[in-house]
Amino acid sequence: MSSNPIEELLNAKEGENYQFKEAKNRFDVKEAERCCCALANCGGGKLIFGISDKRPRQVVGSKAFEQPERTRKGLIDKLHVMVDFQLYDYDGKRVLVFDVASRPLGLPVQVDGVAWWYEADSLIAMPQDKLHCIYEETGHDFTGDICPGATISDLDKTAIEAFRRLWKDKSGNKRITNLSTEQLLKDAGAVDDRGVTYAALILFGSNQALRNYLPHSEVIFEYRSKEAAGPAAQREEFTLGYFAYYNRIWELINLRNDKQHYQDGMVIYDILTFSEQVVREAVLNAVSHRNYQLAGSVFVRQYRDRLVIESPGGFPYGVTTKNILYKQAPRNKRVAEILALSGLVERSGQGMDLMYEISVRESKKLPDFHGSDNYFVRLTLNGLIIDKQLLLLLNKIGEEQQELLSTDDFLVIDALFYDKPLNENLRLRLKRLVDMGIVEHSGRGKYVLARGLYEATGKTGVHTRIVGLDRDTNKQLLLKHIRKSGETGAPLKELCQVLPGLSSRQIQLLLKELRDEGLVEPKGKGNSAAWHIQNDDV
Repeated sequence: MSSNPIEELLNAKEGENYQFKEAKNRFDVKEAERCCCALANCGGGKLIFGISDKRPRQVVGSKAFEQPERTRKGLIDKLHVMVDFQLYDYDGKRVLVFDVASRPLGLPVQVDGVAWWYEADSLIAMPQDKLHCIYEETGHDFTGDICPGATISDLDKTAIEAFRRLWKDKSGNKRITNLSTEQLLKDAGAVDDRGVTYAALILFGSNQALRNYLPHSEVIFEYRSKEAAGPAAQREEFTLGYFAYYNRIWELINLRNDKQHYQDGMVIYDILTFSEQVVREAVLNAVSHRNYQLAGSVFVRQYRDRLVIESPGGFPYGVTTKNILYKQAPRNKRVAEILALSGLVERSGQGMDLMYEISVRESKKLPDFHGSDNYFVRLTLNGLIIDKQLLLLLNKIGEEQQELLSTDDFLVIDALFYDKPLNENLRLRLKRLVDMGIVEHSGRGKYVLARGLYEATGKTGVHTRIVGLDRDTNKQLLLKHIRKSGETGAPLKELCQVLPGLSSRQIQLLLKELRDEGLVEPKGKGNSAAWHIQNDDV
């Protein structure tokens, strides 16, 4: 936005990308979800509270969403697209702006099963032709094709009824209970007048139907008590529609799910080796993203301390291990649409951010895709706690504040704790974490976790070492430059160029320390003063 953001908003054209709400006192959160959903589906935009929608537009001020960070978190959880916000004070009147990112490629954003859309200023359910265009963005979808010869009788009733219950609970639409099987499947897009789609077989197919029409559409579970090759200690094969077995895989893994313990004061906490949310999301991703036109099965191999999931087909086009948290490219759009109705997945790729976040929360290694190639995706979920001190640190942050953190925020905490480099996306989160008191800026572009968090882990010495080393290094650089300046000395403006990552005030404090140590002295007055070496033997 421009240097005068309020003026820009007052002159903006309301429509698909700008929506104005006076909301002087409050605004319904459900309505806000629908508005943000429509903005995302229209390419992203701004939802503005506290400015009238009629021209000439006026700043009226709004008390809506007094905790915008909490609202932002709720919107992200509901929409699964990035939402940010800005607060402005205009002559004592509060203006709140939510910035909503665009939807993923090839998939509309939904709220409670409806993809909302703006037609001029009207909020409506997205027209079918618009939906069709979105689904076509990523090319041909094999799972939307009709399977020759397959009929509704080839679908498993147990799987269909499991889906019916999930869809009814997700949508709150009791009418779904009384729909005939055929109508239910038609409304879900699993079948149409031409026949049964491959998506219907993948999600609802009977054992015999899958063996006849899609024999490699199976998930194989193995428990291996040893690393050595050979028969698995337990093995189950699922050549069925996903809705017939999606609970069973978790039940098998949970049979051998050891508890790990850590203590914070007098309280002992338990953490399971395998998180239910992470496991379900990982298996769901394998089923929904594999290439069903390639031979090969999905394997879920459980070891004592880790889970390895392999699926045929490699990553979808454009997705890599580096951008997997930020780029979505659904391979099987029809499968994704039906899963979205059930509430098991809101969008293609949804759940990957959750898997990373929970891994940090439980102090485990991040999801590992080592061994993946163009033909297979190999995901390893390590279940052992790496460092219990990180768990104590997160406890210090507190559950309420953690709820306000995004996945990237957790990844920043993880990177700083283990002294790992921050990529560009993570560096963008630093200012916000500094404002929240979770991270400190220690100079020269260096960031560390706040001292109070290190106190919780008994590692205040580590904080002192990290910050202290940087401070001593900065002072030595200033001293070196002043010495080289000779008789003319070095003015403050010049010294700021030596340490561009520090403010003028921070450099003045370092110079004061050097002066108190008898190493340097200023000559001159005010801004024109230059710093000189005080002791030539230094």
